[in-house]
Amino acid sequence: MAGPGHRSAGKPLLVKIVMAGESCVGKTSIVRRYTEPGPPRAASYIATVGIDFKVKTITFNDTTVKLQIWDTAGQEQFHTISTSYFRGARGFVLVYDITNSDSFQGITGWMKDIHEKADDEVDIVLLGNKCDKETERVIPKHRGEKLAWEYGIPFFETSATNNINIEDAFSVLVKEILDKVGSFLGGGGNAIKLVWDKSCGQSKCCGRPLTQQNQFGEPLYRGI
Repeated sequence: MAGPGHRSAGKPLLVKIVMAGESCVGKTSIVRRYTEPGPPRAASYIATVGIDFKVKTITFNDTTVKLQIWDTAGQEQFHTISTSYFRGARGFVLVYDITNSDSFQGITGWMKDIHEKADDEVDIVLLGNKCDKETERVIPKHRGEKLAWEYGIPFFETSATNNINIEDAFSVLVKEILDKVGSFLGGGGNAIKLVWDKSCGQSKCCGRPLTQQNQFGEPLYRGI
């Protein structure tokens, strides 16, 4: 990103992304596939309990971005805990399982939670996961496409097992987030409060607005 938005290496922009969706849809596998090098781990399933997160630093259009990807539990008993982490997120990866109709039906509820509990102007991408299990499919691709069209968000069918569309899905989400950052830095669009991931003696020395921090004291930016 040219102009005021360009930052040198070592000073990444910190962006919080939250994975959301029912239990067993493959959220953890997607996060691992995207953030961990090498082949996927041996097939085994352990449900996420509460919350977990991974960090991946990427360079996108000359901007270094530190993605903090939060993996939430889909089980009902952890729902309140999971949605409490929505605040401060700039992007959401909403996932259903193409072999599980209940997970697809649950997308509506997760979208409602995002609109009610997340910050304004967040970016969302919808994923129909486990597309490698074509013989077990119960949700046709066109239903996912239609739902995404109704919400006005990007859609991908993905496979964490076979590494299908995982990188593309995150790239599209990050691009949409950074497009809003670019609009702010260029003086147009909706205002977005920014904090660059660097230490600074006093908040005023960076000429930056006060903004939200996560529980680790790390700054996040969010739409207002």
